[in-house]
Amino acid sequence: MNPTWAEVVEIRQADDVVRVRQAVRARAVQAGLGLVDQTKIVTAASEIARNTLDYGLGGTVRIETFTEPPRQGVRLFFEDQGPGIADLDKALTDGFTTGNGLGLGLSGARRLSNEFDLQSRPGRGTRVVLARWK
Repeated sequence: MNPTWAEVVEIRQADDVVRVRQAVRARAVQAGLGLVDQTKIVTAASEIARNTLDYGLGGTVRIETFTEPPRQGVRLFFEDQGPGIADLDKALTDGFTTGNGLGLGLSGARRLSNEFDLQSRPGRGTRVVLARWK
């Protein structure tokens, strides 16, 4: 996996979620994704950025554009050092939430992505990798 371009965005406050959305949109355009794919990756990124802030107590996202013939697209690496997720299967179930949301963030982001990986260890934080390609 060789990224053709990369940027790291800090997620520390609510305004950073907007910055993540803007950066992901710009990279999706750069990668040549169509409008529907742009919208899907931006929406997924917004959900995970919000979770990183609200549940992970802040963190970062590394945004990469990539070319892996025949695919090209955007891959996102979200990381936090928060409390982690005790039950990953339950967390990925539609409607499950430990907060005030609808419980569609993780499962929705997974559906919107061509690639989705969630790793978490209680007390050690969470890492979510997702990608969208054409």
